Amino acid sequence: MTPTFADIEAAAARIDGLVRPLTVAPAGPGQDSLWFALEFLQFTGTFKARGAQNFVRAHAAAGTLPDAGVTIASGGNAGLACAWAAGEAGVPATVFLPETAPPVKISRLRDYGAQVRLIGPEYKQALAACREFAETSGALAAHAYDHPLVAAGAGTLMREIHARIPELDTVLVAVGGGGLFTGTAIAAQHFGIRTVAVEPRGCRSLNAALEAGHPVDVTVDSIAADSLGAPNVSAMAVAAAQHPSVRSVLVPDEVIRAARQQLWDSHRIAVENGAATALAALLDTDSGPAYRPEPGERVCVILCGANTDPGDLV
Repeated sequence: MTPTFADIEAAAARIDGLVRPLTVAPAGPGQDSLWFALEFLQFTGTFKARGAQNFVRAHAAAGTLPDAGVTIASGGNAGLACAWAAGEAGVPATVFLPETAPPVKISRLRDYGAQVRLIGPEYKQALAACREFAETSGALAAHAYDHPLVAAGAGTLMREIHARIPELDTVLVAVGGGGLFTGTAIAAQHFGIRTVAVEPRGCRSLNAALEAGHPVDVTVDSIAADSLGAPNVSAMAVAAAQHPSVRSVLVPDEVIRAARQQLWDSHRIAVENGAATALAALLDTDSGPAYRPEPGERVCVILCGANTDPGDLV
């Protein structure tokens, strides 16, 4: 079931005081045409904290949060948020990750007290193991992106962007499995704001689904795969992306890498490659930027996460 703006409003009330309010900043002094939404400052380092809190608190309020806690399969960021939200609610979390998950995310998961299980080379193996664990343990199975409570929680971010930049025309958001995109697009449509969905060429789950008219499996091969490497996008995301206010664009890895470096060089912002993907759509390439704003168009780029090792930023 695709969430509505009413679901996003309910999520905002449910998680009020449990997540950090959004900070937005102009890209340069006196600039009012390009803004950054600094969601990497969120608890656990990404927007995922919003959906995780909404999911856990909704189940707690309904009396459906078991003593066995919650379990989730994740590339890392959703697992971090789930472990944090479960800990805040006083229940355990068991997180299944691919063996390729970044060490920085594994370490932080253990810091949150999560039971960490590394399964297989790809997310799909971790997901299968998570589902089996939920069936045998009685733990509540969360999902990294394909759940209306998770998407509605993520959509509260767009609600805050609009409150801080009420004259905004366009929002750029990176897409993995589609939880953040779904919530963002639904809220943006409510406010009359365009959404640009940005994906790496090597992780194009939404773009491929739009071509096919439904979710399809894609090959995952990108420097941003640790956070955007879902093998398929949710049906909710496809439904939201079919609105005429949404545009899907693809960016190559070298431009993602350049965007991440530019954020550091020009703004001293250190984000993960998945977050830099949204900005990459605006960078010049041999064929021009993937998205070129019109003169005077007010654009906000969501910098959605910073669970990264900044050691390669010089």
